[in-house]
Amino acid sequence: MTIACVGITVLDRVFRVSQLPTTGGKFVAKDYFEVGGGPAATAAVAISKLGTPVEFIGRVGSDDVAQTMLREFASYGVGHSHVKQFENAASSFSAILVDDAGERMIINYQSAQLSRDPEWLKKISFEQFQSVLCDVRWIPGAKYALEQAKCLGIPSVLDADITPEDITELVELADHVAFSEPGLAKFSQVDDPLEGLRIAQTKTNGKVYVTVGSKGCYWLENGELCHQPGFKVDVVDTTGAGDVFHGAFALAVADKMDARAAVTFSSAVAALKCTKLGGREGVPDRSTAEAFIKANT
Repeated sequence: MTIACVGITVLDRVFRVSQLPTTGGKFVAKDYFEVGGGPAATAAVAISKLGTPVEFIGRVGSDDVAQTMLREFASYGVGHSHVKQFENAASSFSAILVDDAGERMIINYQSAQLSRDPEWLKKISFEQFQSVLCDVRWIPGAKYALEQAKCLGIPSVLDADITPEDITELVELADHVAFSEPGLAKFSQVDDPLEGLRIAQTKTNGKVYVTVGSKGCYWLENGELCHQPGFKVDVVDTTGAGDVFHGAFALAVADKMDARAAVTFSSAVAALKCTKLGGREGVPDRSTAEAFIKANT
């Protein structure tokens, strides 16, 4: 079994601070480190750490940032033979502030020189994958991948986080649309996530979900509202928690878990991730996640 993760890969430059700034000024970081990030890329790392083969499909520049991210993929066992490098382009990176409560502030930069044209994806045989996960940071690429999944009967997952672009086409195509709370608010144009879910359901024949931080995950099952509470852990850093949730969810979908089991599994993996600093270090192996679920349900 192999899973495809299509989207963005980013180098995260992480600064530890006591509190997130609320005004302009000068601030001193208590710690600093660099680690790979990006929704689809971190989802791919999560899948690999959970013990399942995965291929990341996305774009990078021709700089040292790209080499750093590709080396990290290799260290985590993430396949990256379908990563497209563009000459004279800068790879994506983010500045991230993380406070003592584990909350974070992210500022991302994507170079306009990274071509959005998905034509090169036609060289990839999507028949090899048992599920396809797409983020919303590369809309043309996600659209092509979701169309391929639908044509081939491969289950697909959309990580529907907030983005300035219209994602209606992607929502319509995906079998499972997992919104972040801000992503759902923007898509549905309402602040109440439960009302937003019902609005989102009118836009797709797939299943819709929304993650609401420590409150857990809500989804609709045959028109009925379902809920999985968040697992309680000692939070160190929430960076990448949503990305890890989506990676675990794509694995659960490939394993043909039902919605309740898939959400429970994904929630547990994301919660355990939050117990360590960084978006990837805390991702558990599968046996640890399953033992955690058994001990906490």
